Amino acid sequence: MCPEGSYAIGFGLKVERYGSADDDTSINGIRLFCTSTKGVVYTVESGTEQFGDWTRVTWCPTGVLKSFQLKVESPQGAIDDTAANNIRFRCSSGAIIEGVGGNFGDYGGWSNECTKGGICGIETKIEPYGGFFVDDTALNDVRFFCCE
Repeated sequence: MCPEGSYAIGFGLKVERYGSADDDTSINGIRLFCTSTKGVVYTVESGTEQFGDWTRVTWCPTGVLKSFQLKVESPQGAIDDTAANNIRFRCSSGAIIEGVGGNFGDYGGWSNECTKGGICGIETKIEPYGGFFVDDTALNDVRFFCCE
């Protein structure tokens, strides 16, 4: 959770790029960048897996994060699964910002919008690394929390 009285204004993704391994996982973590009226920036993240690198931070041009869409690849059977590949956020200013994630899958619908305040916390569902011969997916789902 962001410190009390602060909201997320940007985010970064930990992404394993396609083709970097025999078993690609795409998103391995999401980091929120929070700030308050005092202007101090804090980072928060939920579970993170070991593969990939952190992308550049994507910031709201003004305002705070209010809602999101997750881009997910459906199960591929015997083919390499990646699960979550990218994410978009809508800022309180109306701007839509998108991560630098993978290309596979489709965006789901928009989450409910934070009606007061903004996004202030994160919880992720991550499949842990299962070893060399396992088709891992890393990040499978995410939940964001709103604060007033």
